[in-house]
This record gives sequence, C-alpha cells and structure tokens, in this order.
Amino acid sequence: MQTIPARLSRATKRYGDVVALDDVDLEVGPGETVAVLGPNGAGKTTAIRVMLGLAEPTSGAATIFGESPRAARAHGRIGAMLQVACVPPMLTVREHIELFSAYYPHPIPLAQTIELAALERLAGRRFHALSGGEKQRLFFALAICGDPDLLFLDEPTVGLDVETRRLLWQSVRELVARGKSIVLTTHYIEEADALADRVVLLARGKTVAAGTPEQLKARAGSRGDAALERAYLSLTALKEVA
Repeated sequence: MQTIPARLSRATKRYGDVVALDDVDLEVGPGETVAVLGPNGAGKTTAIRVMLGLAEPTSGAATIFGESPRAARAHGRIGAMLQVACVPPMLTVREHIELFSAYYPHPIPLAQTIELAALERLAGRRFHALSGGEKQRLFFALAICGDPDLLFLDEPTVGLDVETRRLLWQSVRELVARGKSIVLTTHYIEEADALADRVVLLARGKTVAAGTPEQLKARAGSRGDAALERAYLSLTALKEVA
C-alpha cells in the first residue's frame, strides 16, 4: 500500500481569537493534484503552512508521507512555492536555480528546470531586474528544481499574464505525468478546473465542500447549498478570464 503524500487530520489553527483553519481534513493521493480553492482570507495559505510544518496546528495533525512535515523536508521530498519569498537580488536566475538545486540529492537538470519555468530568455538576468511575473516564474523553478515527490504551490499564477499562466499550467501537468503529487492553492475557479483532480473549497477557515471540479460546479449550480453558493459568488467576483 502506498503512503499518502499529504494529509491534514481535523487541523485547526488559531492566532489569538482568530480561527484561520477550523477542523479541516485534507488528503492528497499519489500522483494527484488537489486544489485548495477559496477567496482571500479563506485559510488556504494557513493550510499550506501547517502541511509544510511552518506553523504548528493548534489541534489536529499534519503528516507528509506518513511522517512529520519537518522530517519530510529534511529528506528533500518537498518543494514549495510560497507567496512571500526573499532571495539575494544580485544573483542571476541561473545562479539561483544552481544554488537551490545543490541542496537536493537528485535535482532536475538545470536546462530542464529553466524550460519548465519558461525562463530560457531570462537565465542571465539578475533577480532585481525581473518583473513581478518573472519573479513568480523563478520561484516556481526553485520549488521544482529538487525534483520533489510532493509540490506545494501557493497561488502560483498571481501576477502572470494569460499566456504565461497557461505555460505554467502545462508545466504542472508535466510534473503530474511524472508521478508528482501537488497541492495548489488558488482563488481562480478556472485554474482549479484546468489542473485539479479534486478541489477542497474553503471559506472562513472551514471546508465548505470537496470533490471533483465537476461535482462542485454542479452543486453550486443546483442552489441547494447556501454556503457553497456564497463561496462561489466570492470567487466569481475575483475571477479572471484565462
């Protein structure tokens, strides 16, 4: 039996009186892409941080490949692209990828990482000279360069134009075809629809619904689930045409 790559079990995270995550269950199977979908403030980033071991749950548990998130990180099995990242501004794109790749026992070849992140024309450019969208692509490259078994992508296409977003989607599909498991947070309905095998919809830290994209769209359209409708209306207001 294969070990489950990622699991949240009744995870709750409180910051003082604020409940950022409220009794959430989430499971990611081998070779599966799970999108954690929800409007801003829904608890998506908190869920990622708990699964990565960057935040301890107030109650409940997170496991990665059957062990603690910190142990899984130490074994080099996790890659992560987070919303806040800080890297030396004077290094070039190529130098950053080479540096990060050196931390992993079996990294993806440099040229392949650059291609997957659509950075061929930017490899010699210094970080400080990159646009916001170009920095996003570099952070994606740094997340995947170690050839991790489990990849966390926290709103990876924010700030990207339509063409680059679609290129990134294709790269995610290529990684899944190699057997990688992926946790993707997004507030774009079309992104979850394009990439995810399953969707977990969060609102105010709670799980509103879970299922395939088709199942959730059908439920939202049936007008039989008020909480799901409200969450989808919030997402629709943020939706970009891809």
